[in-house]
Amino acid sequence: MKFAARLAAPVAALALAGLTACAPQTSDNSSSAEDEKTGTLRVWLFQEVSSEPKEKVVDKVVAAFEKAHDGAKVKVEYIPVETRAQRIKAAFNDPKSAPDVIEYGNTDTAGYVKDGGLADVTADFNAWSEAKDSDPTAKTSVTVDGKIYGAPFFVGVRALYYRTDVFEELGLEVPESLDELAATAKQIRAAKPDLYGLVVGGAYTYGAMPFVWANGGEIAEGKGGSYASTIDSAAAQKGITAYTSLFGDDNCPAAKCASMGGNDTVTAFAAGKAGMAIGGDFSHSAVEAGKVKGKYAVVPLPGVKSGSVAPAFAGGNNIGVLKSTTHRTLAVDLMKRLASKQTQGELFDAMGFLPTYTDVRGEAAKEEPFIKPFVTTLTSGTKFVPASPAWAQIDASLVLPTMFQEVVSGKKDVAEASKDAAAQMNDAFSSAG
Repeated sequence: MKFAARLAAPVAALALAGLTACAPQTSDNSSSAEDEKTGTLRVWLFQEVSSEPKEKVVDKVVAAFEKAHDGAKVKVEYIPVETRAQRIKAAFNDPKSAPDVIEYGNTDTAGYVKDGGLADVTADFNAWSEAKDSDPTAKTSVTVDGKIYGAPFFVGVRALYYRTDVFEELGLEVPESLDELAATAKQIRAAKPDLYGLVVGGAYTYGAMPFVWANGGEIAEGKGGSYASTIDSAAAQKGITAYTSLFGDDNCPAAKCASMGGNDTVTAFAAGKAGMAIGGDFSHSAVEAGKVKGKYAVVPLPGVKSGSVAPAFAGGNNIGVLKSTTHRTLAVDLMKRLASKQTQGELFDAMGFLPTYTDVRGEAAKEEPFIKPFVTTLTSGTKFVPASPAWAQIDASLVLPTMFQEVVSGKKDVAEASKDAAAQMNDAFSSAG
């Protein structure tokens, strides 16, 4: 598929379009008074399992940028995702060696803003003609207290992968509600004890949260850092119960599944060890490379009511400008070029990254059928984590996985485990200020 070249504006036309654990607060990363129009811009992007296709797209963007700005050069470094927290923390603390532009995970936004590392690009973003087509949830991921600190780069959501051969053999219908999903999973396990019915993971936070959200629960409520956990609410507890009930010998034995994360569940499905799995659009290539190639399909994860779609977590990455840059105008332009419709279309072609623009996603869905259930999931309504710097601490401390695992292991019941998780979350929210 090569739909990227047909998108609205060529990259070159965008130049004037509208011109982990948190690091400690620093005192030397204030906005630079300099705005040099020549010199070298440093860019940090994330390494991928296979980065070459991504690098080719980025090289094209860089070439167009350098051609448009005489005397400006770009140096791109690809950094490991696993060590990004340390690298970016060091950059915030030492602006002289920091990059001008970075790729960052969308759950990191609030923490990086609190640390004073990201530049406020609200005016630039709002004046950018392409921004109006950004997915609302993707835009939320770059927004803190009404101000915008970057541009959405790509989005990722999860849906239900299922084995078409197993369903046909057993005469099963695709589940249209969470209750039907659980029942179907147990039917598969009963008929084929060598398979997990629906492979689930006790450490798979974003595979579990749709069950909470579909039942009306939320992680927390509030804004601007003043959050309070609601993971122990009656609705959230109902969702926790629905998810943890899937751990057992009649579906996915706790002894094997309690420690699984998202990658583990996708790997099991790709290896032909499960009838169903919750996986992302970004899991497609791994499944295609597995034993189930040609023997699976994907539909949106169903909600509580028959025919509904469970809300999914809208993951993904963003592109931001560091507050300490001495090339602000150039850095903002490069941010826009990297996050443009043209670039996102080419990155979808090259890497399968799901675009953050509704029109570009629609074009992708027309030409690549595997994208359709993920686009449907996005348009049905997605959820995001609390926009608080505390989330990095909560996530790193494994608060939610621990809660699920305590229930699955029988150490605590749902009420006690969720109450304890809420207390830990509230401690983190309070310490974040």
